Amino acid sequence: MQSALKIIILLFGIACMGIALSHIALGPAVIPGSIPVNATMDSEDRFYATLFLGFGAALVWCSRDLQARGGLYKALLLIFFLGGLARAISAAQVGLPNMMFQILWALELLMPPVLWFWWRKAFASDNRSS
Repeated sequence: MQSALKIIILLFGIACMGIALSHIALGPAVIPGSIPVNATMDSEDRFYATLFLGFGAALVWCSRDLQARGGLYKALLLIFFLGGLARAISAAQVGLPNMMFQILWALELLMPPVLWFWWRKAFASDNRSS
């Protein structure tokens, strides 16, 4: 159970890093359903991509010792969940995004609780107070 979770978190981190690198290299053009943007929005997209790159790198780092790095792991899950809530605010104020982003939105809200419970179950004997 622990090994499977570590592999999932490693792959999750690598996927985040790949997405971020594509945004850094190609800008908003990589976004499905996007339109050409001005220099300000291009700059903003690439800037936030670097933060997502760091997020992915932190997941990869956590995956190497999920038990010892459980605090950071749970904080990263919370950040990812909050990203899903931010999409909800966007949907309420602007409307629904492209279908791919609706799927991502669902994953952002569902994955963190599932991965948190999985971590808790995998390390239950060592983390009774978590």
